[in-house]
Amino acid sequence: MVYNNLLTQITDGILTITINRPDKLNALNYETIQEIGKAVAEGNANETVSGMIITGAGEKAFVAGADISEFAHFSSSEAENLSRDGNLVFHSIEQSAKPVIAAINGFALGGGCELAMSCQLRVAAEHARFGQPEVNLGLTPGYAGTQRLVQLIGKGKALEYLMTADMIPAAEAHRLGLVNYVVPAAELHAKATEILQKIATKAPLAIAAVIRCVNGYFRDGENGFETEIVEFGKCFVTEDFKEGTRAFLEKRKAEFKSK
Repeated sequence: MVYNNLLTQITDGILTITINRPDKLNALNYETIQEIGKAVAEGNANETVSGMIITGAGEKAFVAGADISEFAHFSSSEAENLSRDGNLVFHSIEQSAKPVIAAINGFALGGGCELAMSCQLRVAAEHARFGQPEVNLGLTPGYAGTQRLVQLIGKGKALEYLMTADMIPAAEAHRLGLVNYVVPAAELHAKATEILQKIATKAPLAIAAVIRCVNGYFRDGENGFETEIVEFGKCFVTEDFKEGTRAFLEKRKAEFKSK
């Protein structure tokens, strides 16, 4: 598919999705958010893809926020619809059966921080900066920033950064657990690729099940413990489980087939 605001490339089973609006610091407008959702869905549907990387074009920004000019005149109901639609896309990323890593190459502010948090893992360049500055505009975050930031760094620190709008340097983001790794900018894509390549050696159906189980812990109305029990049982009827156990007993590397 051809996108207006994204660049996509598949290399060695990894789909890289680059938000390509560098003149606007990759700010998220409605079209871009919808395109990201479609690209991730295509990655999940493509049998040659084992994992995905989301990053931003240029060296300054991953995503420096939402495109404020697009919604400044919105009514309350229009704003709710914008938030609801964005939440659906970010939720689909969080629920992706194939792992998605945010490679954060600069500012990840507002919607950019929310997009990064919706990915399963985050790798940041040393100069990256995170933040939810919406209160400076008289707003709350609209794409689940209040929810995922609490999940990742805890209530007290989340409230501090949400209410002060302070930016979080990459090293502090790593200390808080907001990102998994901080690396020099030149090594950012390579580190994200390294992680996905390691995950790709594991059983794909089991990886998808792990993602569902972990998400089940945070989902309202779902018993994450029960989700794990059910997913554990499902794994036992897969060919991947049979191959994994045979390989273990035969002391060889497993060759998983996603079956």
